[in-house]
Amino acid sequence: MALLDLVKQRYSCRSYEEKSVEQEKLDYVMECVRMAPSAVNKQPWKFRIVKNEEEKTKLRECYRGNWFGTAPMYIICSILHDQEWVRRDGKHHGDIDIAIAVEHLCLAATEQGLGTCWVCNFDAEKCKQSFELDENEEPAVLIPLGYPADEPSAKIRKEMTEILK
Repeated sequence: MALLDLVKQRYSCRSYEEKSVEQEKLDYVMECVRMAPSAVNKQPWKFRIVKNEEEKTKLRECYRGNWFGTAPMYIICSILHDQEWVRRDGKHHGDIDIAIAVEHLCLAATEQGLGTCWVCNFDAEKCKQSFELDENEEPAVLIPLGYPADEPSAKIRKEMTEILK
């Protein structure tokens, strides 16, 4: 599939089938994440797969949207602040690096027929405590992952003339 077609196909899925994701598909998605570029190739990230019921319950306490509970699994995407590259002016690039890796995840999942949604509006401190993350690890994004049970809504995008200068 052409990249533009894949990008157009990806959407924020907010309802999932009660079907498990095959390990082969998860492995493929995570290999695409592993290959994501990062500043100075630091790869300042950690990805935690959440599949068992106890951990899913803990994670659902960090974000209580009803639709979120329909996903069969989740990925906690964290920045490792002690490993991120810092530009001379003090700008930390961990947030940029994790965004690149997470979008690799979302596009790879789409290619495999899976749905995802970026969830950033969650209780990061509760997540950090519930999963006993290291001091340097910031949970930045939660990604529900599974087979879509909904249809994409119309994506309204700005015209090219609005984004080019």
